[in-house]
Formats: sequence, structure tokens, C-alpha cells
Amino acid sequence: MSRVFFCFFLVLLFSPPLVGAATSPSRQQQRQLFLEAEQAVKKNDFKTYQKSLKALKTYPLYPYLQYQWLTRHPDQNKAIQQFLLDFPTSRYAVLLKGQWLKNLVKQKNWEQLIKHYGHSSRADLQCAYYWAKYQQGFKKMALTAARKLWVVGKSQPALCNPLFKRLQASKYFTREMLWQRFQSALKNNKPSLASYVRRLMNKKDARVAALWLKAHRQPEKIIKTKNWDKGYKQAGLIFAHAIDRIARRDSRKAADIWFRQKAHYVIPAFRQHQIERRLALGLAFRGEDDAWQRLIELKHKDLKVKEWLIRIALREMNWARVDQALSYLSDKEKQKVNWRYWQARVLAQEGKRQQAQKLYQDLAEDRSFYGFLAANHLEKDIIIGNKPLQIDKSEISALKNRSEFQLIEELIALDRPLEAKRQWWYEVRHLNKKNIMVAAKLAEQWGLNQVAIFTIARAKYWDDVGLRFPIKFFDPIQKNARQNGLDPAIVLGLIRRESAFDKMARSPVGARGLMQIMPKTGRQIAKQLKEKWHSEKTLYDPAVNVKFGAYYYKQLLDQFNGHYALAAAAYNAGPHRVIKWLPKIPMSADVWIETIPFKETRAYVGAVLTYALIYQQRMKRNTLKIKDFIKTVLPR
Repeated sequence: MSRVFFCFFLVLLFSPPLVGAATSPSRQQQRQLFLEAEQAVKKNDFKTYQKSLKALKTYPLYPYLQYQWLTRHPDQNKAIQQFLLDFPTSRYAVLLKGQWLKNLVKQKNWEQLIKHYGHSSRADLQCAYYWAKYQQGFKKMALTAARKLWVVGKSQPALCNPLFKRLQASKYFTREMLWQRFQSALKNNKPSLASYVRRLMNKKDARVAALWLKAHRQPEKIIKTKNWDKGYKQAGLIFAHAIDRIARRDSRKAADIWFRQKAHYVIPAFRQHQIERRLALGLAFRGEDDAWQRLIELKHKDLKVKEWLIRIALREMNWARVDQALSYLSDKEKQKVNWRYWQARVLAQEGKRQQAQKLYQDLAEDRSFYGFLAANHLEKDIIIGNKPLQIDKSEISALKNRSEFQLIEELIALDRPLEAKRQWWYEVRHLNKKNIMVAAKLAEQWGLNQVAIFTIARAKYWDDVGLRFPIKFFDPIQKNARQNGLDPAIVLGLIRRESAFDKMARSPVGARGLMQIMPKTGRQIAKQLKEKWHSEKTLYDPAVNVKFGAYYYKQLLDQFNGHYALAAAAYNAGPHRVIKWLPKIPMSADVWIETIPFKETRAYVGAVLTYALIYQQRMKRNTLKIKDFIKTVLPR
């Protein structure tokens, strides 16, 4: 027993009881006990763990502590079953149950596994369940279910192997299944899995599969080879797959080969449409001259195709074509604020001023980039329409006092932000719309700005501007904005879009902190500023991150002659791409932004500029206007 733990029990033993109440440890004492108990769990010290558990029954992290012990001892069946009964809706029950079911396979405890399985979307647990059913004599049912689990384009968990082995030895395993999984594997770019499936085929099919694999790995080489198809029935599909692979790197080259050679092959109509849609969109992305025609020729025009027709017409500044492309949208699709804006622009270009003004007036009520653009056409101030949520304090208190949210609050108190967030999103998923809004206010109260922003978005309540656009870390923002000749609003706009004010934010590619600086970029900036670079962790320091981010954005702003939209696009996609995207002739900024090839960057630029304008109003400043953001984009 540790010294802290022993001293605590001496205090409990010799302290006089409180008048009219049973003696119980304080919250701070419980926290210390919990940390002691965690160490006992790690050391597999059951005696100390058990003593701690008794003293922590009223502590919010009591189930978390039990989970930590039981997840290390999945063979304690009775204790686990009791935990599942005690905390049936807990996230920890879900996590523990998955581990326990897998352990029941090791124990060959088929009866318990079947009894407690319920339902799961996890392939490993599905395989465990059907393997248990197989062992209990339900072979047809198990093998039929196994077929669906087998024909996927990815490797399945090892827990599936026994079931799959029986499936492959049974009459339920077919040639069609082999081809289905082979093609799915290549579609997912899993050639090693496809090679494994090929080894299960008969000799004739294996030869065709080998050719298909070669087309996957060296598509251009196989197409150039004469008589490569050898009369195979699947030659058309192999040719289409090779074109698909070439299009990943060069849609122009792929399109030229496809339209020159496709007549030589028998290719199903659905596959022809898939390829031609992909090629047409690729040509549109590259800005090729024949992109419009290729998209128009598609028999079925989904929303993405329609949108790119509009963008091509905008890029050409061909307003008659913009009008034509807009006409392809359904009535519902036409109601999106961006397409309503472009309809207004078409009307203005056609000289229908009154109709255009009416549409601009309607749009100007919308708190969005396009609403702000419409206000600019009307030469009016933007409207942000702030309507804070009216949530009674008692409702926030009631939610906060729920055991699930007390658990989250304790995780925050113990500086476990990642585990707290996981718990938060698990609990929010089970709330109704009203309580989601209450939860957003609770997160705001706790200072979890990013969580509050994303939570209120789940309720689709957009009008609490203070909650959605908090002003945090203002001292370093104001200081570094001033030093770089920037308005604080643009820095706030960048931070709101990049991290939503989560100083510990980290992107999948490794960008860190408030302004999402990549470590490599951070090192370069530190060198330019002649500052010592300590480590990547430095970027989690708000003062450092904002200093580097503001400095980097100012560099981009200077590079693109003070054009805020171009600098924002470069911050997101890199200056090298923005240079490639510059027009051949002068272009209005709204058109240029709408025609940015990357969907993410299009949305990013509009968001940053919109957020900056909202922050202008929040800070009661008036130095930046929408017109400052949409100056003409000049050719490179």
C-alpha cells in the first residue's frame, strides 16, 4: 500500500464523524485515491485496487476504474457481467463487452457469447458470433452470413479466420465470390489482397486475374502492349480498370486513350458511365477545354456533375452557359444559397436589374459568404443576426449533475482531454435536440469552445453567434496581428476555421495547435524569426502558435499582393497550388473562389473571410469590409 493511500485511511479511521452525516472522502481525496488505484491496476495489485474501489463508489470515475481493471482481466466473466448490468448504457460497457466477447472465443464459451452478443457493426465481433453459432450446430446460417463478411475489399480481422476456413471448404464458397472480392480489393487499391484471392482461383481464372493485377500496377504498359487481352471475356473490365488507374495521375491522357480505344471492348453500360464521369470531372478539375462537352454528354448528371458544369461556365465567364448549367439543378438544389447567388449574378448580367436586386435582398439576410457578397452588391452592411440560446440555468445544472457528465467533468479536472472528448461525443449522440443545445451551453461554461461549437452544430442552431464565434487567446492574437500589420479579425477567422480554438488540436496529417502549423513549417518560421526551435510540442503553446501562424499568413499576403482570398487559399492548399489556379485573364474574386478545384479549399476560403467579418462585428470594429476580400484576381 502506498504512503498516500495509507495516510488517507488513517485520516478516515481517526477523524471524528461529521455531525448528522456519514464521513466520506472529499472530491480532492477521491481524485488522489483514484490515481492511486490506477497505479494498482497497472501493477496488477488486486488487493489495493479492491480497497480503493470500496472508497470510490460515489466517485464519478468509479466505472472507468472498474473498466480499466476488467479490460486487463477479460476472463473474469462474472465481474464483467455484473459491470454490464450495473452500467448498461455506458461507453465503457460497450468497449468492455467487445473485448469480453473476443475473449469468450478463446475460452470456447459459445453459449455465453451467443447470449450476450446482441448486435454489432464490427467485423471481428460478427465473426466471433457466427463462429459460435457454427460450433453450436447452426452451420448453414453461420456460413451464409460468412459469405457477406468474406467478399469485401479489405483484410478482415484474424478472429474471422476459423470461420472463413470452414467457408472456403464448403459448398457455399463460389467462383463468383472470388471475383467479387478480387475486384473489390483492386477498387480499394489492395493488390496484396487481390493476389491472395487469385491464389484461390482455378488456373484459367488465375491467368486472367494475373493480367488484371498487371493492369492495376502498370496500366499504361499493358494498354500499349498489342493483343494483351488474349480474348478474355473480362478484357473490357480490365481495360476500364487500367483507364481508371491512369486517370488518378493524368485525366487528360486517360481520356485520350479511353475515347480512342473503348469501341474495341465489351464494357457494361454502368461501368462505361463510371469511367466517363470520372474522366469528365478530372478534365473539369484540370481546366481542360473539352470538359464542358464531356460533362454535357453524360446521360445521368448527378449533383457533382451539375456543379462542375456551373463552375466551368463561371471560369469561362460565359453567363449564358452559367444560366444553362443552373437549369440542370433540381428545385431543391436551386435553393442552396450559393446557387441562388449565382442566379442573381446571371440576372444582373442579363440586365434584369430589378429581379437581381430582389434576389440579392433575400440573400443578404443570410449569415454566409454568399449573403455577405449579396450585401456588397446592394452596398449594405452585413447582417449577422445574433440570437443567443435561451437556456435556463437549472437545465444546464440538471445535465451537469447527470452521472455521465460528472464523469466527463472529472476527466477534465484530471487533465484527460482526449478521454473527456470521447465520452462527450458518446453521450451527446444519445441526447435529444433540446438537450444537445443545453450540452452546448454546458461545454461553453466549461471553456470547451471547440466542443461547444461542434455540439451546437449537431442541433443545427446557427444563430448563437457568441457561442459559435468565441473570442479566446485575444492577447497573443492582438499582439501578433499588430506586429504583422494584420487585422485581429482575420487571425481570429483563421483560428476559428483551423482549430475552433482548441489549442491541442492535431490534424490527421500532423498540423498542430490553434492555427494548425505543420512541424516542418514551424521549424522554418522559427529559423526565419531567429528563434530557438525546441520540439513539435512547442506548437501547442498558444503564444508560439499564433506568432508563427500570423507571421506565415502575412508572408502569404505579401506574396499575393495583399489579396486576402488568395492568401487564405494558400494557407490551406499551399502557395504553389494557388499560383497554378490563377486565371489567364482578370477575374472577379467571387468567381475565382467558386472555381477553386479543391472542394475543401473552396469552403475554407469562404469560411475564413466570413468568420473574419463576423469577428469584426463582434469586436465592434469596422476596418475590414467584404469588398476588401473580393478584389479582382489578376493573372499570374
